[in-house]
Parts: sequence; C-alpha cells; structure tokens
Amino acid sequence: MKLRFSPTSPYVRKVRIVALEAGIELELIPTAPWAADTDLPKDNPLGKVPALLTDGGEAIYDSPVICEYLDAQHSGRKLVPAAGGERWRQLCLQALADGILDAAVAARIETAMRPEDKRWPHWIERQNAAVLRGLETLDQECAGWGGDFLIGQIAALVAVEYVDFRHSVEWRDRLPALADWHAKWAGRASVVATQPKD
Repeated sequence: MKLRFSPTSPYVRKVRIVALEAGIELELIPTAPWAADTDLPKDNPLGKVPALLTDGGEAIYDSPVICEYLDAQHSGRKLVPAAGGERWRQLCLQALADGILDAAVAARIETAMRPEDKRWPHWIERQNAAVLRGLETLDQECAGWGGDFLIGQIAALVAVEYVDFRHSVEWRDRLPALADWHAKWAGRASVVATQPKD
C-alpha cells in the first residue's frame, strides 16, 4: 500500500503510527498539497494528505477512515474497538484530538502562510483557545486511559506533540497530568519513528 504524505502533517503521522502498531508496511509517497501543480486531488478530491492507495488501486481518505482501514488489515489486537462502549469512547477521543489538530493547523496557516497585514488576530486567538480547551479535557481524562494505546490515545499523542512542534499554545505547566501521560508514551518506537521534521 502507498501513503501520500507530507512529513509535517499530524494527520499523516497518526496514520503512520497506526500502520507501525499494526505491523503494516507503507510505501511513502512525498506529496506537496499546497503546490499549484499537485495531482493530489485525483486521490483525494479535497486536496489533502493523507491519502492511502490500496494494493487494488482504491484511494481511501481521510485519516480516521484510513486508520480504521489499516486496523482491519491485521490480525493482532485492534486499535479501533469493533463495538460497545469502548469503541465510542475511542472514537470520541480521536475526534477531540483531531479537533485540537484542526484548530492548531488553522492557527498555523493563519500565522505562517497568510501575509502579516492580512492576518486576523481574533481568529488565531479563537483557534488557540480551542486547542487549550481540548488539551484541558485530555488532562482531565488521561488518568482513566490506563495502559491503552488505541486510536484515541494515538490521536491524543499526535495532537499534543503537534502543539509542541508548532508551539501554538504553552500547556505543560498548566496540565501536569497530561504532561506526565505524554512522558510515558513519548519513547514508544512508533512515536519516535514518526517524529515530524521541518
């Protein structure tokens, strides 16, 4: 299988961690989604990474769908529970983490890609406030996660590290439970192997 990716995309990173945890090898296809001549829309009409190209030639997007697809391809412990309350807990946690990413990425685009005289400070503040509220919720919930590293925790870790990577919100001193949880998982092989590089 091939994964169209950008090295700093947190959504791509989530998919790559899932693939590593599931023992699935992906061929990484570098893709510049912002390039004027990109052909990415042929594999994802939204023009976003990640996009997974299956061995049968089917294109699958976006990250939650790709993660669930990959999880269905292996026989080990499932990262996305199949049914019951734990499934909904994990999917809600993934949605929260992805929402943190959505807000952090929106703030990043506003500050890094838009000309300074065109930036909207209120928009940046609104996105950063959403990031912080999401992180506060993770801080309140992480004590109940135990030793799980399922799709929700994977997404949470990616969100926390993306906030660190792009420095959109300072959070560690304010949220010690989340900082401690992160420290326990930061050295995991799949996490280390997918560290973003500018």
